[in-house]
Amino acid sequence: MTAVPNSVLGKAVALLNAYEPGDDSLSLAELHRRTGIPKTTLHRLLGELGEWKVLERTRRGYRLGMRMFEWGQLVSVQRSLCDAAAPFLACLSEATRATVNLAVPEGPDVVYIQKINALDGPRKPPRVGGRLPMHCTALGKAILAHGLPGRLDALVSGGLVGQTSHTVRDLVALRAEIERVRACGFAEEREEAVVGVACVAAPVRNSSGVVVGAISVAGDPAKIDAGRVWPTLRATALGLSRNVDRRGPGW
Repeated sequence: MTAVPNSVLGKAVALLNAYEPGDDSLSLAELHRRTGIPKTTLHRLLGELGEWKVLERTRRGYRLGMRMFEWGQLVSVQRSLCDAAAPFLACLSEATRATVNLAVPEGPDVVYIQKINALDGPRKPPRVGGRLPMHCTALGKAILAHGLPGRLDALVSGGLVGQTSHTVRDLVALRAEIERVRACGFAEEREEAVVGVACVAAPVRNSSGVVVGAISVAGDPAKIDAGRVWPTLRATALGLSRNVDRRGPGW
C-alpha cells in the first residue's frame, strides 16, 4: 500500500486503483485496507462516485460502475488499434484454432486490450484489461526486442518479478533471450506467465515503424509449436501494421 494522497482527486484515483482483475464488489473494510484512506473519507467518496455512476453499491460492497466502462470505450488510442485489429485477430483465431491476444505496453507491463479465446480450450488469464509483467510474456518480449531501446533497461531497474517457477529472473538470461527474439523475429514463452499456457508473439508497428503493441497465439504447451504458427502470425502482424494508421490518429 502506498502513501495516501493529500488531494480529494488523488484519493478518488487511489480508490479506483484498488480494484484488481477478478474483483467484483469490495467492502468498505477491504477498500480501507488496500488504500489506507480513512473510512469516513472513503464513505463520502463512495457516495459521490456512486452519484456519478462511477461506482455501484451491491449487497457485498461496491463495484466499478457502467460509467467506467463507457469512459474506457472513449480511449481513442486503444480503440483505434482494436478496431484495426479485429478482422486480423479473427482470421488468426480461425487459422490456428488457438487463443489470440492483442496487448500494448504500459510501464513495465503489457495490458491486454483484445482477446479471442479458443473454442475447444480452457479460458486462461489474463482477461481483457488485465496486465502481466513484460519480461515474462511473449507479447512483452516482442515489444522489448523490437521497441524502444531504453525500455529493457528501465524494466530491469525495477527487478524481475517471477510469475511462475518458469519465469526468467536473471538479467543475463533475459538479455540473451531478447537478442534471440531480434534475430528470429518472434518471441515465445512456455508457462512463464501462466501455468499451462505457451505463447508465440510478434510486434505490431505503426506507419513510422514504431512498435505500438504485439499479437500472440496462445494455448496448451503441447500444442503450440512456434515453427508451425510463425508464418501465419507473421503475416497477420504485417497486415495489421499496414492498417493501424488508417483507423485514426494517435498511432
